[in-house]
Amino acid sequence: MSAEENKAIVRRLVEELALGNLDVVDELVAPDFVDRSLLPGQEADREGFKRSVAALNAPFSDTTITIEDQVAEGDKVVTWYTGSSTHDRGPFMGVPPTGRRDSFTGVFLHRVVGGKIVEEWSQGDFLNIMLPALEQQMRERERVEQELRVARRIQQASLPKTVPTLEGWEIANLYRPAREVGGDFYDFHLLSDGRLGIVVGDATGKGVPAALVMATTCGMLRAVAQALDSCAPGEVLTRVDEALSRGIPPNTFVTCFYAVLDPETGFLCYANAGHDLPYLHHRGEGTGELRAAGMPLGLMPGTGYVEKEIVLEAGESVLFYSDGLVEAHGPRREMFGFPRLRALVGGHDGADGLLIDRLLSELSRFVGDSWEQEDDITLVTLERAMS
Repeated sequence: MSAEENKAIVRRLVEELALGNLDVVDELVAPDFVDRSLLPGQEADREGFKRSVAALNAPFSDTTITIEDQVAEGDKVVTWYTGSSTHDRGPFMGVPPTGRRDSFTGVFLHRVVGGKIVEEWSQGDFLNIMLPALEQQMRERERVEQELRVARRIQQASLPKTVPTLEGWEIANLYRPAREVGGDFYDFHLLSDGRLGIVVGDATGKGVPAALVMATTCGMLRAVAQALDSCAPGEVLTRVDEALSRGIPPNTFVTCFYAVLDPETGFLCYANAGHDLPYLHHRGEGTGELRAAGMPLGLMPGTGYVEKEIVLEAGESVLFYSDGLVEAHGPRREMFGFPRLRALVGGHDGADGLLIDRLLSELSRFVGDSWEQEDDITLVTLERAMS
């Protein structure tokens, strides 16, 4: 099948399902189909997929879908869409019917083999549907606490459950959410030829809005990276920026640093969408920054992203981090700061344990016992073992 034929198959599936035509699943979806984006309690097979679509459609009437863009390469098709529907038939994710007509956006990644869809990854942005109803509910009963619980669930569901294991490399991570959950995220993308994509980012805002934007961005990055499957982080950021800009709430944006590592050679290609610069530690030779320019995602679409590259030698390491660490305040309201972080990275030789453990110890000493964490803290370290 050609790329255009695969795109047409996916387009028809998306449009027919929006109309409630579940029979199209038997026609276009393979019997051994696997849904890679499961809802709680959903089964991954074709019948489970049909039931989940029916459940998602049930609360809404007069649903319309517009395919905004499609990209096909090999057997994979990425589809960006927008739509609208009226929430008037039943609860949606625990939210009672509002009677409102709202818009939504999303992205699908499908694999099409022999004219049949065999796999689907999906990520939807239902901000316009969810936020007004959630705010109303939270005002009526335990507004702040309920929002925090929802945000934590969304955020935790979007973060990776395990850290990849690469021969000759040590990868460590820490994610510590603040009480008022922010928009921090990190992810690992397993690409072809053993390459690894590493993502660290932060969506503006707090609570449910930040968590939803963060989850949407995570899903888009994952889908685009898998579809393109290339050592081109700038291209991945550009695609996600274009899609995110069409549906992100006003005055909202996402900073993101994306790197692709070839573990065999140590080659690291990277691009930056307005995120804090990672630190590169040359053991015994000081500390530098991985510098690359680029605007945050969703802020100014079409600007593009510069790609840079380095080769990590044995004993060298990179620290990716979010601003929750450097912007932590001590008892006299002074910030932890970039100079302090850089000095700690530069002074770490591995003899005193993991860098992350040392940073947390220094942070605890700096802020004191009465400190209440103000923002999420995310740390990811990548170190090449000594040969």
